[in-house]
Amino acid sequence: MSHIIYLTQIHIAYGVLQQLPAECEKAHIRKPLIVTDAGIKAAGLLDMALKALGRAAVVYDQTPSNPTEASVRAATSLFQQQGCDGLIAFGGGSCIDCAKGVAIAAAHPGPLKDYATIEGGSARISERVAPLIAVPTTAGTGSEVARGAIVIVDDGRKLGFHSWHLMPKAALLDPELTLGLPPLLTAATGMDAIAHCMETFMAAPFNPPADGIALDGLARGWAHIERATRNGQDREARLQMMSASMQGAMAFQKGLGCVHSLSHSLGGVNPRLHHGTLNAMFLPAVVRFNWAASSVQQEQRMERMAHAMGLGAISGAAPAAEAVAQAITAMNARLGLPSGLAAMGLERAWFDQIIEGAMADHCHKTNPRLATAQDYQAMLTAAL
Repeated sequence: MSHIIYLTQIHIAYGVLQQLPAECEKAHIRKPLIVTDAGIKAAGLLDMALKALGRAAVVYDQTPSNPTEASVRAATSLFQQQGCDGLIAFGGGSCIDCAKGVAIAAAHPGPLKDYATIEGGSARISERVAPLIAVPTTAGTGSEVARGAIVIVDDGRKLGFHSWHLMPKAALLDPELTLGLPPLLTAATGMDAIAHCMETFMAAPFNPPADGIALDGLARGWAHIERATRNGQDREARLQMMSASMQGAMAFQKGLGCVHSLSHSLGGVNPRLHHGTLNAMFLPAVVRFNWAASSVQQEQRMERMAHAMGLGAISGAAPAAEAVAQAITAMNARLGLPSGLAAMGLERAWFDQIIEGAMADHCHKTNPRLATAQDYQAMLTAAL
């Protein structure tokens, strides 16, 4: 049975950062811990947040590019030592996911892995979690409107944590914060948003609202990612990319698939690899794999994605899937992203470990076509 819930408050417009004090008041946050990273601080964005907040706040600015259980522990220790009563996640998806990890750890005992989805931990995450307000500074993960977080736990696995209690109390989406993003980061995070829209649209579960949101998000993201990458000051493109990011995450409560099971696993093997870039590398191979699901529904989905991407009217799942896959590869090249996984330093010696992680990932079973280990090997090879 499908479970459809849309919960959080979303403010999306230039200048909505100024609503931060009011949202803290609504969430009964008097002494927040701001979870951010060193790059955000160096770029001057943290100063903008502190100015908008208008009062003292404790800051944790050491979130790594892929949040780890160690970083969650460090931030949680600061949260508890300073007597904080809530969280402001300020940054990209890593900062928001790290803050969600703190929300769990500050109120629940034991190692973080005990609360991971594949460990049966979702039910252990209770309403005791610390309240959280999310302010994204990139347009990619959409974690600000999602119930989940991805954290590398102490044993090296990159695991998902999912609970409606982790949903931010409010999300402030101010495109002003993204105007200074460099081109490659704009491209990589933008392709992350597009991957969310595409993969959730292809996913098997029945969720018509998610399908509509994802398809519209794909159209917005595909039409504006090049503009945002080429001209970071293009305000309309930045707004549309922030919406595409939000829409991808609103929709992926439906489920994702092989793109994410592979990128989650590979990100655990090598945490230096950027998640959005990995998604962009895997998308063409997974699209080609999915068209063979051989259903009328999947055929229609391929055709509708092609139309949303402006590829014209294409009849048949195989031609549509091939057109979509080729368009993604061409877009990656135009955006200046790597030509494949080999260019990112992937080693074939990692394949077995990546495949083992992908088969266990929470996204594996919602792909429209269930992948075997041999299928994953073929996808990895195709993405090289």
